Amino acid sequence: MTLTAEPSTPESSLSKSAADEAALSKSSLSKSSLTESALLDSVPGLLYIGGEWVASESKATLTVSEPATGEVLKHIADASPTDGLRALDAAAASADEWAATAPRMRGEYLRSAFDLLQQRKDQFALLMTLEMGKPLSEAAGEVAYGSEFLRWFSEEAVRISGRYGQNPEGTGQIVVSQRPVGPSYLITPWNFPLAMATRKIAPALAAGCTVVVKPAELTPLTTLFVAKLFEEVGLPAGVLNVITTSRASDVSAPIIADPRLRKLSFTGSTSVGKVLIKQAASNVLRTSMELGGNAPFIVFGDADLDKAVEGALAAKFRNIGQACTAANRFIVHSSVAAEFGHRLTDRVNGFVIGRGTETGVTIGPLINDRAVDKADDLVQDAIARGANLLTGGHRSLRAGSFYEPTVITNVQPESTILREEIFGPVLSIVEFDNEDEAVAMANDTEYGLVSYVFTENLARGQRMIEKLDTGMMGLNVGVISNAAAPFGGVKQSGLGREGGAEGIHEYLSTKYTLIPN
Repeated sequence: MTLTAEPSTPESSLSKSAADEAALSKSSLSKSSLTESALLDSVPGLLYIGGEWVASESKATLTVSEPATGEVLKHIADASPTDGLRALDAAAASADEWAATAPRMRGEYLRSAFDLLQQRKDQFALLMTLEMGKPLSEAAGEVAYGSEFLRWFSEEAVRISGRYGQNPEGTGQIVVSQRPVGPSYLITPWNFPLAMATRKIAPALAAGCTVVVKPAELTPLTTLFVAKLFEEVGLPAGVLNVITTSRASDVSAPIIADPRLRKLSFTGSTSVGKVLIKQAASNVLRTSMELGGNAPFIVFGDADLDKAVEGALAAKFRNIGQACTAANRFIVHSSVAAEFGHRLTDRVNGFVIGRGTETGVTIGPLINDRAVDKADDLVQDAIARGANLLTGGHRSLRAGSFYEPTVITNVQPESTILREEIFGPVLSIVEFDNEDEAVAMANDTEYGLVSYVFTENLARGQRMIEKLDTGMMGLNVGVISNAAAPFGGVKQSGLGREGGAEGIHEYLSTKYTLIPN
């Protein structure tokens, strides 16, 4: 693997007073690219509550660092439980007025945010690369993907519909209508800072719900930048509120327990999701849960290996393997397993490790050292149980949270890597001999988010659609996410769907009215 030169270190932003930060948040950015330090200075470092940029009640701050260098990017407000309830106060106070806002007007706010995001796409891409680590080209791809949720749901806002018809007895008319669920709490993960924010915010606002958003502690800057975007397009105060905190559990618990909250949406680990579902049960909240995955990637003997290799590289190494949709288990027919592994290894050996802002980099850092340790533990466990290492398999010598892109074959059934999400650039291959065996191996997990199948046999592909226990499937393709498609899983991968026509219904409640003749 090729290593680039040692990265430069971004200037760390300095703490500012609340007044200075608030004033800065009102300023508009140039369409042209900014330097890293200027971009970081333009991101508000405060909480966004009730249309105002405010400091934490305790004046506490948290530090956001760059995983590629370990250097501090910015110090921002660290919300307390009191701040969280202040944000819910603002969302609740604005709920009725926003629900009564015309759907066309709600859609126009989203469309205006989309248009402004297109003007600032370079800034958003750079910001994500700095705080999360993904290569700049991939960050640009996330901007394209994440912005589509704003456009898609700006169009869906005016398509909320019901139905009207005579009841079977002929004694009256059935009217079915849709209403906003109400104030919603949206908890987003660190791995796709823009797309996970827009995928939740856009349908909620389109449906007429006000929201409190809590981004991940590790990558909160992009969400603050999104809030600034909505502020500039004139979104009414209190409709969107953003709280950043290092005390997620302490801040979230009173919000979820408050009877004014009517909806909880979370993307993250299954273990945390289960805790949140239990908390949501006390007030019978509507919940959407996009949780863990353990995606199988099945390559049949008749597969086009060129397509399969390209699909594998995309499904495994996109976002440095840090995606719930990342292929976790490569289940490859024994007749093509050796050739598949050889081709993949050749391609992986050409990857370039480095800071995401550097030219030609294809593999950035993992989010932190804990993620590096986990990836290495899984690899070493598999090797100790008999797996063969084809390339990688070690922490990178480069400073920062880097792990070498890795390919291992002959992974044994008892290996932990087949049971747990890897969340790193590690591709593990197991072999099968017949279709039933492949299906059994693929379904042998408590997760069911996404699966990938490569075959040139159309009938087999159709059988896989029916047999694989996942909420999504890619047939001869390694990337499936699209704003127009419903995203979500089955089993312990979650509840509900995001995106598509289905996504807005997660924020709507159905009301039936009978009108007698």
